[in-house]
Amino acid sequence: MNKSLAKVPKERIENLILTIRGEKVILDSDLAGLYQAETRALGIGGEAKY
Repeated sequence: MNKSLAKVPKERIENLILTIRGEKVILDSDLAGLYQAETRALGIGGEAKY
């Protein structure tokens, strides 16, 4: 499962970060775009961790 990861420019990530109620967040749709995955795929990985 060794997958070559491309480096994402720091500026691109910084542009995706939003401040909501004093907290820095990245929308799931933007995060999925960084990982080149569907948003529902991000949720699947988080379901097992509670």
